[in-house]
Amino acid sequence: MLDLQDLDLQLDQVAHKRASLPEHQALKDLAAEKSVVDHDLVTADMEVSDLQREQKKADSDVEQVRQRRTRNQQRIDSGQVASPRDLENLQHEIGSLDRRISDLEDAELEVMEKLEAAEGVQVELRTRADAFASRQAELETTRDATLKELDEQRAQVGDQRAKVAAEIPEALIAQYQRLREHNGGIGAAPLVGKRCMGCRMELAPSDLNQIKNAAPDAVLRCEECGRILVRTSESAA
Repeated sequence: MLDLQDLDLQLDQVAHKRASLPEHQALKDLAAEKSVVDHDLVTADMEVSDLQREQKKADSDVEQVRQRRTRNQQRIDSGQVASPRDLENLQHEIGSLDRRISDLEDAELEVMEKLEAAEGVQVELRTRADAFASRQAELETTRDATLKELDEQRAQVGDQRAKVAAEIPEALIAQYQRLREHNGGIGAAPLVGKRCMGCRMELAPSDLNQIKNAAPDAVLRCEECGRILVRTSESAA
């Protein structure tokens, strides 16, 4: 029975190691950080896209006004405008167009500066996102390798447990399992001297006498904790 208990404890330890791998928490923390960066990156991508459209429109607006100014200037230079009044109106419009071009170029420059800053943020966020993805892959590789080792260990111990359990009556196995569930995973304990090593309490003299007189194959129980008691060479009984 103690062999079964020892194997069960080994299985419990493997299960605990699987659940408490540092990579689990590291991946959880990384996912939280990555989620924030991914959200910010989506926002940055949208901002860059909007500014690119805005810059394209600003470029187009400047080009249209420049073309109109060029056409007016060509009309004047070619001598096509004979009327002094029409000539004065064209010259006045060219002045207005020059001011308009200046205003549009200022707006265009402002958009370009915003776009440059937004692209810088975008590049930084994408670099961080790539770093998170790389770190995630490393952690998952380490985690999976460790889990594989633990699963192999669990399978090996499980096979040993099955062999040991096959030699124990099913009713006793069932009783042992119930005691494990109610006693923190310890269903059987050795009797060392006068002490139950499950609850660490010394047995009363009357209980020890009953154990001494019990048959070798009798199922013994600790009166204090209820665990199955196993006599060993170190038992007082």
